[in-house]
Amino acid sequence: MTKFDHVADEEMVKNAVGDEFDEMAEPPEVEVSDHPIARAAVAALRKVFDPEIPVNIYELGLIYKIDVTAAEDGKSDVYVEMTLTSPACPVAQEMPAWVQGAIFPIEGVRHVDVDIVWDPSWDPSKMAETAKLQLNMFV
Repeated sequence: MTKFDHVADEEMVKNAVGDEFDEMAEPPEVEVSDHPIARAAVAALRKVFDPEIPVNIYELGLIYKIDVTAAEDGKSDVYVEMTLTSPACPVAQEMPAWVQGAIFPIEGVRHVDVDIVWDPSWDPSKMAETAKLQLNMFV
């Protein structure tokens, strides 16, 4: 095997992340747990849109981290670390509740904690390629 050979084939990727995986729709810097609830959370967050930008918050690159930890009762706690496009974002107070509201209905979720962080700050390079295409932004 050379350093340019693929280790995982398409079937292995599909088994790991599901049928809905699209490499172009993945932001370059997001850290997502390999727990099945984390993948479900990604799907749920793809339905939450920034009200000023017609792109979902996941592909927009606002989600930095999704972590899932097992709880005592057989359910799981979800931690989301995210940012906003600007500190002056008019929905800064509502966005964490939108994220919680998208993830809470997932079966097996006990608690959802959302932290908004400003470091690193968001910029267009954090967007998935699909978001850049939708907005005609090529960075």
